[in-house]
Amino acid sequence: MKYVVLIHSSPQPWGHPTGDTVPEHQALPKAERERLNANFEKLLTELQANGELLGGEALGDPATSRLYRYTGKPVVTDGPYSESKEHLAGFFLIDVDTPERADEVGRAFAGPGETVELRPIHVF
Repeated sequence: MKYVVLIHSSPQPWGHPTGDTVPEHQALPKAERERLNANFEKLLTELQANGELLGGEALGDPATSRLYRYTGKPVVTDGPYSESKEHLAGFFLIDVDTPERADEVGRAFAGPGETVELRPIHVF
């Protein structure tokens, strides 16, 4: 079962890893930030070793994005999302055996001040 783990974060300031720029993460004691970062690295290592991690990428600053809508003709506007305080920061593609495992991974990706969206891949 394939899923995409979408990482949503605040665009101001923009940077990766997103935790380095999120006030909720920055407000944590250094030891807690280090623990969270180590847990995340451990998870990525586990997913890769299990063959569950298919890939992932950090996305660029949303200020450099364009939104294309069709309203009788193509219209180009700034940003990937209109009127949003959170933007898609990056994604990971995973292939797991059960929805429960996908939920476990999604929960592990969630960090202070960030939103994680777990979405199944639609198979045609």
